[in-house]
Amino acid sequence: MELIVSVVAAYLLGSISFSYVVAWNIKKIDIRQHGSGNAGATNILRVLGKGPAITVLALDILKGIVAVWLAKLLEWSNMLPHFSPLGEVEGLAPALAGLAAILGHNWPIYYGFKGGKGVATAIGVIGSLVFFPAVYVGITAILSIVITRYVSLGSLIFGVGTPVILWFTKDYYGHPDPYFYLTALLGIMSLWKHRTNIKRLIKGDESKIGEKSVRKEGNA
Repeated sequence: MELIVSVVAAYLLGSISFSYVVAWNIKKIDIRQHGSGNAGATNILRVLGKGPAITVLALDILKGIVAVWLAKLLEWSNMLPHFSPLGEVEGLAPALAGLAAILGHNWPIYYGFKGGKGVATAIGVIGSLVFFPAVYVGITAILSIVITRYVSLGSLIFGVGTPVILWFTKDYYGHPDPYFYLTALLGIMSLWKHRTNIKRLIKGDESKIGEKSVRKEGNA
């Protein structure tokens, strides 16, 4: 029961769309109806500017961190059994809580299940679970954004690169298997959520950071 409560709480926390909340409080607009149509920090940057974008980014990352650490604390206090049909599995509870928070961000129950792409929340989740591998990939992703000005490219590098790095380092750092499976799943989700961005990157007409004129991305 405690595990279920932890996962449900993480999903409900993840479902809080800070981009929607910030945009509504500043301009009384639904951010999903403006710019690219994506409920995330990058679209907030394009529509409202740097200050609101930094606020949304920080809050989206924070909700991923809180979801994971709540499950970790419960696990460490022996209040939350880390189990599966195959028996006890170390790290299962934090991994499931992190996944639930990201699913909540992408498909929020409070906003008609239309949310963002989960990149910032995934950063909070992955950074809390596998800090050093996340840092290695994160530096590469940030450099790619600085050089190319494509936020989507950096997001894809982080999403896909993390499970690759973790596969080669998980034994060294002692990360449990659920953490790898989670990052692999998130990598697949990242590819799916960014499918329209990938097409535009290939064509060379993807919007760069700082550009005001952007296309509607539909449900992406």
